[in-house]
Amino acid sequence: MSTNLTLQQLRVVVAVHEAGSFTAAAEQLLVAQSSLSRTVAEVERRLGAPLFERTTRRLEPTPAGREIVAAARRAVDAVDAEMRHVEGYLAGRTGRVRIATLPSLAAILLPGVVSAFRAEHPQVELSIEDALSDEVLERVRGGLVDLAVTVVSQTPDPLDGLTVTPVATDRFCCVVPPAHRFAGRDVLSWSELAGEAFIAFDRTTSIRQHVDASLAAAGVTPRQVVAARNIAAVAGLVAADLGVSVVPGLVLPLMRFAGVRHVVLDEPAAHRTMAVVRAAARPLSPIATAFVAALTDPALTRPELPEQARWLDAT
Repeated sequence: MSTNLTLQQLRVVVAVHEAGSFTAAAEQLLVAQSSLSRTVAEVERRLGAPLFERTTRRLEPTPAGREIVAAARRAVDAVDAEMRHVEGYLAGRTGRVRIATLPSLAAILLPGVVSAFRAEHPQVELSIEDALSDEVLERVRGGLVDLAVTVVSQTPDPLDGLTVTPVATDRFCCVVPPAHRFAGRDVLSWSELAGEAFIAFDRTTSIRQHVDASLAAAGVTPRQVVAARNIAAVAGLVAADLGVSVVPGLVLPLMRFAGVRHVVLDEPAAHRTMAVVRAAARPLSPIATAFVAALTDPALTRPELPEQARWLDAT
């Protein structure tokens, strides 16, 4: 006895049982009745037991046939279910997208995109992991995530082996206590920050790296009072009148709770760029490709961004 049956043989057994005759089953499967009969006979030979017996009206399964039909149906249903999953995956209807990003981007840039994407792809699982900029890139390189949405510098970064697609930009602003002399201004020059009591971000943050570069380019050295890593902490320290700070536009909504004011920095204007980053040598799944399009394709509707931030058209 051999139970090494093919999927097609199992389908035939199920079809004959459900149709109740070789003729009807052959019509459903679009095969010749003689071919179908030979298939059932081969299955019976391999199993060493008859599967069906003919009554006056239809074929009825033998006791062994009932067991085989039940097992065949479970196997066929399982294979069909898995193949439907594969078809959905290849068509970009199902799957999982793992995204690494900065905390501020996870809170402000991505939610509207994710909401719209989920409405179009309800069966897709999205995983968003927030981390510092260096950690974000390492997760992409290590294959722990499919892609990253992060800040890239205007100067060359160690991005070897990564594909970078800019998606948005925002402008740096000075945040000040409500009673500060800068609070009523519309525009502020970087030079006016010289000697100002300053709340800096921790050196591990991408904001600190951009702000330090802009201050250095302007030849400005503020009087640093304290440094903090968390956006909310910086907002609270500024609100307590300990000093001013500089933040990118996408961060401003996260500071509203503290009641701080913001003034656009000019002369020169300073911007940062957000981008989708992925491993160049690692193909994206169809659904991950669709998510990248939701971020980068100007033909698709992208949610409105806060003041001092805007989407970029991919080139």
